Amino acid sequence: MGKRCLPKQRVCNEKNDKGKLCAGHLKRWYFYGEDVKRKFGEDAEIYRCEFCKTLYLPNPDDPPRSGTLRN
Repeated sequence: MGKRCLPKQRVCNEKNDKGKLCAGHLKRWYFYGEDVKRKFGEDAEIYRCEFCKTLYLPNPDDPPRSGTLRN
């Protein structure tokens, strides 16, 4: 549950059972459930694929995209 994004990654890189790339857009996910909050923290920056719903954490080398998360 949860993958790390590659540098500058914007689309999902999961493959289905036939080996086809999902390529769904990764969208910032704000309203996640309690299980995700327990695993990643209350204020985690989470992205979710619009098609397969895979969760992604941002790449630690990339700066936060949200102005509210920048220090």
